[in-house]
Amino acid sequence: MKYFVISFRSVFFYIIVVCVYKIMGKREIGELSVIDLIVSLFIAELVAISIENYKESLFISLIPIIILVFLQCITSRISLKNKKVRDVIDGKPSVIINRGKINFKEMLKQRYNIDDLLSQLRSQSIKSIEEVDYAILEINGKLSVFKKSESDNKYPLPVIINGIIDNDTLIQINKSKEWIKKELLRKRVSLEEIFYCFYQDNSLYIIEKNKIK
Repeated sequence: MKYFVISFRSVFFYIIVVCVYKIMGKREIGELSVIDLIVSLFIAELVAISIENYKESLFISLIPIIILVFLQCITSRISLKNKKVRDVIDGKPSVIINRGKINFKEMLKQRYNIDDLLSQLRSQSIKSIEEVDYAILEINGKLSVFKKSESDNKYPLPVIINGIIDNDTLIQINKSKEWIKKELLRKRVSLEEIFYCFYQDNSLYIIEKNKIK
């Protein structure tokens, strides 16, 4: 009887976990946000405890799993609509190399040392930092690298996301908020109407919210 109950619980929670990850959405392990990772660890621990303590009710573990998934879904929906919340939860990409120059201040902020940088460059068959025009540390910890010969300063930089100006990008392109406002005025579009706007080849490219289906 004992082994039957343990087997039943194992199969039951296998189905539950599969359903949970279907609800949470498809992501690779390396792309999990902090919230996703925390929820995953909690669920794994709750499932293990429930299978081990097979004499206790299934609902003791099932209820907190449902609560965790509900909180994760609410948090994801809020972060999807609010960039500030998204930046707090998931973080922001960091420019480690900007136009061939290493951003040591950003490396220190991200606790990312020179050995980490060189290691990730080598993994992409890049022998020297001098070959790199831009290197961006993504929120999942991966380094996106653009060689000087490839980028030719054409890497698109996000200036406005969902109506919010990215001040870090303005610093990189040596522009001000007044410049942004003049450009938007010239293009006859307001800040609130913009879904996504990026800077490339010394020009702004805008995607308006009303053009997103």
